[in-house]
Amino acid sequence: QVQLVESGGGLVQAGGSLRLSCAASGVGSIFEINAMGWYRQAPGKQRELVAAMTSSGSANYADSVKGRFTISRDNAKNTVYLQMNSLKPEDTAVYYCNAGGILTIVGTFRERWGQGTQVTVSS
Repeated sequence: QVQLVESGGGLVQAGGSLRLSCAASGVGSIFEINAMGWYRQAPGKQRELVAAMTSSGSANYADSVKGRFTISRDNAKNTVYLQMNSLKPEDTAVYYCNAGGILTIVGTFRERWGQGTQVTVSS
């Protein structure tokens, strides 16, 4: 099995910054994770992609966060980060880590989700 463990959420004032981290771990060795990213879901809204990055470093962002958020990965640690700057109240949501195409010593897993971490931005 593969698990994603998130950290770094919290309460921040508008204009502030937070950094989210998500580490993948499994029973056996993880050889490669094709794509890792972050989604978010605000109350009453659908879950949406925030940012994602492939193992080769290609990244894409939601238009609403371009220029403010930066995604990065440490492939050796199977970890993805989301640096969030200039936060706005509309960024308030539960942020979920996602990993897709996970190649491990015990097999390949299509997709895994983290448990979610709350980000609240006060005005």
